[in-house]
Amino acid sequence: MSDLEVLLEARKFRVVRTQETTRDGEQRSREVVRHPGAVAVLPILDDGRIVLIDTFRFAVGKRLIEIPAGTLDPGEEPIATAHRELAEETGYRAGSMEPLPVIYSSPGVLDERMYLFVARHLTPGPTALEAGEDIELLTVSWEQALEMARDGRIQDAKTLVTLLWYDAFGPKA
Repeated sequence: MSDLEVLLEARKFRVVRTQETTRDGEQRSREVVRHPGAVAVLPILDDGRIVLIDTFRFAVGKRLIEIPAGTLDPGEEPIATAHRELAEETGYRAGSMEPLPVIYSSPGVLDERMYLFVARHLTPGPTALEAGEDIELLTVSWEQALEMARDGRIQDAKTLVTLLWYDAFGPKA
């Protein structure tokens, strides 16, 4: 697959027209969103509670409950982005940042790789929200977070995947 034409260049992504050769040898044109990648962080306090954010998402026109997340800067390693985004959005600094799986959120149209992390040994500090970010912190027990996933209060895919993956496969206390 090769990029033929840039259709849109935006601040955090670009849309390109690509050419692929199908299994039967046909040439086919497709539009793909090229993204530099992102991180999502599951912050766990020493007492086992987790830190979520309640943020307005313009694309869907409503507030969503999520884990902190953000886009990789050029040349930035995912773990550095995870530390940066956690501090910017929540004010917490992590004493440890452990990698979890890498996921693709919408591979039918988007090449974004999302690196998941769990942050522990958190110390509070000031946030550094970007202009226009509207974020409120929610600190909840693990059981409350799972209930929010179960009853639909959490609708964000990266948050659901991270919570449920960690609940199923993460270390047990």
